[in-house]
Amino acid sequence: MAFSGNFMCTSFKQELLTGSHDFTNGNDQFKLALYDNSATFTAATTAYTTSNEVSASGSYSAGGGVLTNVTPTTSGTTAFTDFDDLTFTSATITARGALIYNTQTAGGSGTTDTVV
Repeated sequence: MAFSGNFMCTSFKQELLTGSHDFTNGNDQFKLALYDNSATFTAATTAYTTSNEVSASGSYSAGGGVLTNVTPTTSGTTAFTDFDDLTFTSATITARGALIYNTQTAGGSGTTDTVV
């Protein structure tokens, strides 16, 4: 099945309400992993997986890159976070999708790899 769709995982929505994620810059670590066309994610996805992740190339390695500058802000009635752009130098990658995930629980204690 070809990679398709954009999803905000249901588990992430629940975790927002329980305070499981801290988007304040530097507290939790968020990463972005890249996937090929065979990856299958849905709203039921709950964790980072290496299945169908693109191969390491240049500065890209398994698990993807760390997202920075994640302090939330607002515009009108919308709240959001804007991660800095990621650059994978000297990389040759064909990716068809990405997964953002939190590698730590709120406040930076422990690892959970929960999908955002």
